[in-house]
Amino acid sequence: MLKYQLIFCGQMTGGKVTPFRELIVEPDGQQKGPADFCPLWSHRHGDKKFSSPGPEATEDDGVSGSFFADELFKGEREVGIPVDLGARIVQGSLRRQRVFRDRSDPLALPEDILYERYRFSSEGIRYLIVLVGPYVGNATKRSCALTVAQCVCISLRFFATGTYMHTVGDAEHISKNTVCRAIRKVVAALNTLLNKFVVFPSFLPAQTVKEAFYQLAGFPKLIGAIDCTHVPLNAPLGEHEADFVNRKSTHSINVQMTCDHQLMVSSVDAKWPGSRIFRESSLGQQFLQGRYDGVIVGDRGYACMTFLMTSYGDPQTPSEASFNRALSTCRVKIEMTFGVMKARFNCLRGLRVKPERASQIITACVVLHNIATIRKERTPHVQLAAEDVVDPITIDHPTGVAVRQAITAQYFG
Repeated sequence: MLKYQLIFCGQMTGGKVTPFRELIVEPDGQQKGPADFCPLWSHRHGDKKFSSPGPEATEDDGVSGSFFADELFKGEREVGIPVDLGARIVQGSLRRQRVFRDRSDPLALPEDILYERYRFSSEGIRYLIVLVGPYVGNATKRSCALTVAQCVCISLRFFATGTYMHTVGDAEHISKNTVCRAIRKVVAALNTLLNKFVVFPSFLPAQTVKEAFYQLAGFPKLIGAIDCTHVPLNAPLGEHEADFVNRKSTHSINVQMTCDHQLMVSSVDAKWPGSRIFRESSLGQQFLQGRYDGVIVGDRGYACMTFLMTSYGDPQTPSEASFNRALSTCRVKIEMTFGVMKARFNCLRGLRVKPERASQIITACVVLHNIATIRKERTPHVQLAAEDVVDPITIDHPTGVAVRQAITAQYFG
């Protein structure tokens, strides 16, 4: 077993080494050449010329340091050289340092890469960190706990890619379970902020929204466009599986949204499967109670009501055709909103979680979409697909038909 002895010329004060000088000591009398570190010798026996040798230690025990304030080894050759490395060796031998995981700072990446990975600029990500910090911050003092910034970036990467969580973990150099916990925290925080960032009919005054839609297509009293989009589900659905089978015989959650003229989502409902989503939604109940002064436009999947205008199924006059064109021009805003959201957050193209979790993730993406719109983050290019033919599944209300005819006669006659 080898024994080591470290000889260092200096003093120890409050746990800090203050070196005097470093000596080149040649126990065997041979020239060793210039030294750039504190000498270590391995020997079991031999003629030791030190006047006050330091304690010895085995390989298993580590290395101890001996410190002398006066000159050592008189008669030996002394050379004064930098001793920073020696000081670090001695300090390391006396105190075990904690090892922290090396985590890179994603915000140091170029803006193009940040957008590709996270769909937000560096300033946008910093805003999100401050926004969700009070909800995501860790109470643990463990050295390897994720920071708020890491939780946000992990979640944004999942939203942006929609890939498996273990793939996100490999990309961020963390485990799948850690990815799942981070996403769960951020999703919960964003759901808590829903009512602050999703407001009906808009953050703008209702009259401003009406005027914007009127300038767009000449449609009066319009405060929003409504439609549904399907988010595929690939997870086991349990006893309610039949409720999530859509008209294409695949599993999905039916998400209803409204938007204004700026593609800002003004309401979202991702709780109800199937076609009953509007009558079960809080928005539908509020309109029925007469809370809003204005109308919204939807496709033929909705019944024509006093507050919800749909197109004529078979226009018979030029006025009815003009009404349909104006309604379609306004309604395309919600289609564009769906397109931008799904291009920005690819996870909405298919979720591998239970419906309850899917609803929370969809809501979180809506909040992020509105934040990105408010902050004018880069908008992905969207090419709208050909519109599906929607078979009417509801019967128009007579009062709604009467309102539609009145609007047609007054504004498109």
